[in-house]
Amino acid sequence: MNANEVAELIESELNDADATVSHPRGVHDEDHLAATVVSPAFEGKTLVEQHQLVYDALGDHMTTDIHALELKTYTPEEYDQR
Repeated sequence: MNANEVAELIESELNDADATVSHPRGVHDEDHLAATVVSPAFEGKTLVEQHQLVYDALGDHMTTDIHALELKTYTPEEYDQR
């Protein structure tokens, strides 16, 4: 599963999500990814709950196709303020 497929899956499963997925700097393994996800679905959720929403969106891919995921999550307001 490549970075674009992971981004598309997150965006299709999470309400109004915008996902950017790439390989972390210096890592060239296909199963090590970094994702920044912005979604209003994160409003009022803890960081752990936000990450769980992304993991749920990825489903079984987290145990079969993705070995490691460096994850940053933001509400649209948080992302605009950074």
